[in-house]
Amino acid sequence: MGGPADDQRRNAEDDEQRGRDVSDPRDRPDTVPDFGGVGGTAELRAIVGALLMFVLVTAVLMLIVCAIIWAIASSSGNYQAATKARTGLFVAVGAAALAGAGVAWLNFLLDVGTQL
Repeated sequence: MGGPADDQRRNAEDDEQRGRDVSDPRDRPDTVPDFGGVGGTAELRAIVGALLMFVLVTAVLMLIVCAIIWAIASSSGNYQAATKARTGLFVAVGAAALAGAGVAWLNFLLDVGTQL
């Protein structure tokens, strides 16, 4: 019963018999990445753009509703509702900022991936 070390030794011996230079990692076919294996960056950008639209529309609607509730609750003296509305307003602003940052991060990674 051989373990992973025995398998690696046998693979190295097979490579040496075939005349491959096992010290150079580029000569080993199992260590070369397939850069063409992942495609569809245009579709991924379109999907992320559509998701960003839904997040931003929801965040803007939440922002409007929370601002109105905060104003009404503050003017009527209901400080508990005003605090919850203010928290909702900050969550909406944070969600919009994170969604925009996520799209920027994805675009950066896709651009870096094409340059590798």
